Amino acid sequence: MEHIINEIFEKGNQITNGYFTGNAFLNLLQEKDENNDFALGNVTFESGARTNWHTHPRGQVLIITDGTGIYQEKGQVAQLIKKGDIINILEAVEHWHGASAVSGMVHIAITNYKDEENVTWLQAVSEEEYAIANKQIQR
Repeated sequence: MEHIINEIFEKGNQITNGYFTGNAFLNLLQEKDENNDFALGNVTFESGARTNWHTHPRGQVLIITDGTGIYQEKGQVAQLIKKGDIINILEAVEHWHGASAVSGMVHIAITNYKDEENVTWLQAVSEEEYAIANKQIQR
């Protein structure tokens, strides 16, 4: 049975930038400004949804607020992430994150900027990579 997502913030708008697979939504809570060198966003992933592989020039922090999902760094075993987890992603680490195949997942992303850049998008996570990651988190 799929987990019903309980949002802290409104779901926001569907992400249509081509760097996500499946249905994902963004509610931008705080943009970078003269006081803050980061953006703060609430991201909702429906089951099966995920980011492409990507990096951040100054890192990112994810705070999981509901559901269960996956975080994986390139060349590493996938990690199960769930409500209450905090993931500290170091700068320039190639990774992806998203919902599991059986549950949606919501996280708050705190994404740091280097000058005007906060992410470098790479290739999509393949169906095979995603299937393997889902098996790895069941262990």
